[in-house]
Amino acid sequence: MSLFTKAPPHHLRAFSGLTKNVHRTSSKSERKQRNQIVNSSPSKPTASSLTTLTKSATNPSIAILTMVNPRKLNGWTQPMMEAMHRDFAAASHDANIKGVVVTGEGSYYSAGVDLSGTIKPMAPKALQHMIRTKNQLVFDTFLDFPKPLVVAVNGAAIGASVTTATLSDAIVACKESSFNTPFTRLGVPPEGCSSVHFEFLMGKETAARMLGKEGWVPNGEEAAKVGLVTKCVDKSVLVEEAVNLCSSLATSNAPRTAMGQTDLAMMKSVNAKESADLADAFLSEKFLSAQASFLEKKGKTVPAMVFKFLVATRFAWSKLL
Repeated sequence: MSLFTKAPPHHLRAFSGLTKNVHRTSSKSERKQRNQIVNSSPSKPTASSLTTLTKSATNPSIAILTMVNPRKLNGWTQPMMEAMHRDFAAASHDANIKGVVVTGEGSYYSAGVDLSGTIKPMAPKALQHMIRTKNQLVFDTFLDFPKPLVVAVNGAAIGASVTTATLSDAIVACKESSFNTPFTRLGVPPEGCSSVHFEFLMGKETAARMLGKEGWVPNGEEAAKVGLVTKCVDKSVLVEEAVNLCSSLATSNAPRTAMGQTDLAMMKSVNAKESADLADAFLSEKFLSAQASFLEKKGKTVPAMVFKFLVATRFAWSKLL
């Protein structure tokens, strides 16, 4: 039975705005598959699915949002982010859903934002605006979600998939998980509120280890010790533990927090500033060159050529920013 009981009301249209793009680019069968939510445990998703939103078999009041593109390491392409945004909107609107657990399928939780699948050639000013607004929306989606939100990290998490997770009420990680925030290496500033939130969670020194030149990548047990995650458990009980924690939060009627941070308005302001800074950095020669080299090494010739073209012509188009 679908979780959609009727169309979202007017006050949710802004929250679910990205669904328009999904409907333009997906077939009717794909939309039906991605919108389907069942009352029992999740079944194996079809190849065309990017996410599934299912009710927990042990607690139907808790929905499980699963990223199901393991062949691409659950990377956040634009369609993947649109699918997640749509699922958040659906769960937000459904009164029968009291909380949500987010997890991934396969050995990766998520490899983070796939820039080659999100940045397209366009006018410089428009590109800068797109990067800023879409980046801000990714993190605001987590901050604005009105119900208990728990992330179950089932494997490697990189970049935005780490920082968005810290905007949930709690993170449950398995021992095989890892947390990588390579912003300094990429030549970009911190995002996802991490410029202030990591220090709140772990203290100044440990935050600097992860965000700075050292680029420390803790595993699940290490992350639990320093306060980046709430608890570390065996992978076999990961989702079960996350569902139980989410259910407890829902029962307590506790207000939403970002892992204990109650000032979400402040966090949204930080996100807005970080998104503007990130958009500027993404158009810097250092970052564009690094992306071109990275994509070329991965054998992604066409995306690499796009970034090389941006570097070669930057002297001209940067005047239009």
